[in-house]
Amino acid sequence: MIKVQAEDFIVADEYNKLIKDNQQDGAVVFFVGMVRDFNQNSKITSLTLEHYPAMTEKSLAQLEVQAKQKWQLGRVSIVHRFGRLELGEQIVFVGVTSMHRKSAFEAAEFIMDTLKTTAPFWKKEQTTDSEHWVEAKQSDTEQAQKWQE
Repeated sequence: MIKVQAEDFIVADEYNKLIKDNQQDGAVVFFVGMVRDFNQNSKITSLTLEHYPAMTEKSLAQLEVQAKQKWQLGRVSIVHRFGRLELGEQIVFVGVTSMHRKSAFEAAEFIMDTLKTTAPFWKKEQTTDSEHWVEAKQSDTEQAQKWQE
């Protein structure tokens, strides 16, 4: 399940969608990313995420397919928000189910690492002094590349 939306999501609802009528999977792993107040030596006041809708959904759907090819997964859920987000607001939910925990943990990490470097989202941080577009971090690229080895 892939959703790209401006509205906030409720973690409990997303979790329940992963487990409803799902007696075959023994592991559920999820990650929630939030807007934090500090990044790259700047005090953040808010974050704006922009995207190209058709390309974004396609990119996230490909991530789901790749994860299911690498691991034996039951369900995969990716919810990503766009628009202006304030400090402490949720940005992204990635959830996976699997028969075994190792696959679930690895798949969730793979999806998040790869999403950060390949999904067509553009971030603009608002700070106490100005606003600026966020450049990709080398550490994120290196983290995503480890899955290609």
